[in-house]
Amino acid sequence: MVIKYEIDAVRTPYWKPGEDFLQQVVDHVRGRVEDGDFLTISEKALSTALGNIVDESLVQPGWFARFLSKYWMRVFWGCFLGPLCHLRRRTIRYFRFYPIEAGGAHKQVVLRCAGFSQALLCGSEGGIDGSNLAYSYVSLPLKKAPVVARRIRDRVRSELGKNVAVMIVDTDKTYSFHGFHFTPRPKPVKGIHALGGFLAYVVGRFFKIERRATPIAVEPFKVGVEESLRIAEIANRARGFGAGRTVWEMADRLNVSLTGVTWEMLERLEHRPIVIVRKMKRTEAR
Repeated sequence: MVIKYEIDAVRTPYWKPGEDFLQQVVDHVRGRVEDGDFLTISEKALSTALGNIVDESLVQPGWFARFLSKYWMRVFWGCFLGPLCHLRRRTIRYFRFYPIEAGGAHKQVVLRCAGFSQALLCGSEGGIDGSNLAYSYVSLPLKKAPVVARRIRDRVRSELGKNVAVMIVDTDKTYSFHGFHFTPRPKPVKGIHALGGFLAYVVGRFFKIERRATPIAVEPFKVGVEESLRIAEIANRARGFGAGRTVWEMADRLNVSLTGVTWEMLERLEHRPIVIVRKMKRTEAR
């Protein structure tokens, strides 16, 4: 049996720190959402609205963080690991000119918040990411994603009278091999194994294992892990990448330095933090 889905990517204003995301969700899905829908929301948009961000310009990198930015990123990722993991040539070029001071500050934040194995990754380490954020800010992963998902679900039910399942999604990938699902990203939903950070990423990319966006929370959790991954990936593709997949893409698109992106620039771009995914009728697979 094949399940088909109807998708509605909802455009909203950019959610800056302090944004009332609950009201934003209600206002923008009013008249569009139905009972039984999956209301998928970007984790980064929620973290930003909640102020779950760090200004890396205020961080002083230690010697090991500088080592990671100067040698690990430039040499190992730029010359060996990048090609081994089948990364884009443009991305590999970015690694070869990885900023030592700003990159060191970023690695220091990762070491402090996510640990050694995550710091060995080449981006979005431990769910920490600077794309679609201004200046030197990076977003941190949600600490209590199920609680946030429940708040959104309850608000939609109380104000709109609709019973929906709320899924919070991260662009970091989950790899699936013969029914076994693993991710370098910490704290995914039950049924996805958070394995080793760096090692999980390299294995998944090197062997070109099927990869999809990672569901961080589903409330209420009444679907299997395979369906959760399918919905998360559908929503992720419909949502797009906002200002860019990485801080380099974002800076190139806006024609500024890596730390030159402003909140006003981001506000002028299209953002779709909410994607409504609706199950359609079942049809026989051919």
